[in-house]
Amino acid sequence: MDKITLTDKYSLFDEIWTPKIITESNGQLVKIAKGSGELVWHSHENEDELFLVLKGQLTLKLHDGEIVLNPGELFVVPKGVEHCPMAKEDTHFMMIEPASTQHTGALETDVTVSADAQEWI
Repeated sequence: MDKITLTDKYSLFDEIWTPKIITESNGQLVKIAKGSGELVWHSHENEDELFLVLKGQLTLKLHDGEIVLNPGELFVVPKGVEHCPMAKEDTHFMMIEPASTQHTGALETDVTVSADAQEWI
């Protein structure tokens, strides 16, 4: 068992909107990602999705408004709620979600990273 240093983990990749798995706890995966620009509108029918911003600014666009997250702030998107993450350049964030959570829900796009293709770092 080793401690995890987030800055070290973030230095291992440059891709945006590509979740990297850093640990697991009780069936929940802890993932980190970098964001810039907009992802896609999607939802997760059976899973809540927690976003915690570590650097930059992440906006979660919802159909009834926007949630703007700055470093140290988090928000849980409830299951079934359609959302579109949008980030300022070089935003770093963490997600905590069940292992069953698909990157862009049921939506398959050219930016979708399937659950089995999400890399452990």
